[in-house]
Amino acid sequence: METVQSGKPAGSGALTAFSRFMLCGGGVGTASSFAVAALGSWIPWALANALVTVVSTLLATELHARFTFGAGARATWRQHWQSAGSAAAAYAVTCAAMLVLRQVEASPSAVREQIVYLSASALAGVARFAVLRLVTFAQDRSKTAGAVSAISTIAIAPADLCRAA
Repeated sequence: METVQSGKPAGSGALTAFSRFMLCGGGVGTASSFAVAALGSWIPWALANALVTVVSTLLATELHARFTFGAGARATWRQHWQSAGSAAAAYAVTCAAMLVLRQVEASPSAVREQIVYLSASALAGVARFAVLRLVTFAQDRSKTAGAVSAISTIAIAPADLCRAA
């Protein structure tokens, strides 16, 4: 197994960061789902989702800056804006999922809404992790370029194998 200079396996930093991301982001996301459901009973659901998304993104960005990606300091304005961009995409995914649910079922139960919302959030969360790790909280831009190159190589390699066969 390939190791980095610290002697740790090459992927262990990503695995640790993903575990922390799931703990911090998952905790905030779960609390957010209950907040959206409660607030959505008083105001339109899309507005409730937008308000909760703003507050939860600010909180999660701070947690990710301090704990998930090892910066140990407050998030910068640049990091907050980049995080907001990925959160806006996540917001679009959750809204689309809920719109589809309401097209399929006119009056879904609260449990079904939670399942759909959390599933869409989880899908968006995986994409958000990649953006935050590779772009927003990247410690060293040369490492980021190497990681993106490695991902591109992995994505291209199976296609090359099929052509060679």
